[in-house]
Amino acid sequence: MTLHSALPPALPLAPESSAPKPGDSYVQSFARGLEVIRSFSATAPEQTLSEVASRTGLTRAGARRILLTLQTLGYVESDGKWFRLTPRILDLGFAYLSSMPIWDLAEPVMEGLVEQVRESCSASVLDGTDIVYVLRVPTHKIMRTNLGVGSRLPASCTSSGRVLLATLPDAELERRLHACPRVQHTGLTVTDVPTLIERIRQVRQQGWSLVNQELEEGLISMAAPLTNRAGQTVAAMNISGQANRTSAEVMQQTMLPALLQAAHTISQMLGTRRA
Repeated sequence: MTLHSALPPALPLAPESSAPKPGDSYVQSFARGLEVIRSFSATAPEQTLSEVASRTGLTRAGARRILLTLQTLGYVESDGKWFRLTPRILDLGFAYLSSMPIWDLAEPVMEGLVEQVRESCSASVLDGTDIVYVLRVPTHKIMRTNLGVGSRLPASCTSSGRVLLATLPDAELERRLHACPRVQHTGLTVTDVPTLIERIRQVRQQGWSLVNQELEEGLISMAAPLTNRAGQTVAAMNISGQANRTSAEVMQQTMLPALLQAAHTISQMLGTRRA
């Protein structure tokens, strides 16, 4: 099984030299509004006006206009000093999910896979040098990794990320690996670009990926591609478990066939669905 390329225009990172400039095709105020939204995070759920301005590089006046606009639209709330996002912001993300019927098809198959292997299952897509979780079916077992829809992880050291990176042409693959921050998360994390390319090429040839404790100590994951009717990889599906329960070798032997079958089932459903 060889991975086929996904649609290339949707994913490449724009080089700094070709950064968009204000003009007829680029609305700077809208871009700044998105930067204000992205400035809120788990580490900064509430911010003052000055903090938003500092995080986004905007003036206080510019940040204030955007925050008040978002507040009027219901995406931000404030007590007069602190600003925070409201649940309405989820509408922006769910618009993407609801526009992609693949997730309605995939969820029951993923639930069946979780019941079979007793490990968590997730689906993700590639966004630049990260993967973004778009669907997740957890188990009841306690794991240190707390992931949900919208969570981002580095593509280079995750099984789903390597499956998705394997669809890129070699030149684009190398560029993204050089562009991403290759952090030594554990003693097993591969950060050397030539070694990463070699491993991702292996994923490309075998059609699946296994990553053993490169993102978090004790965490092992395997991933397979989800393909559309044209044979293009549109997402990756993975199962993850703990090394203290099941070794990488045992996971590959006992769970990989089920993972590949589930991915094949979803891909077949996508292939028979009318565009």
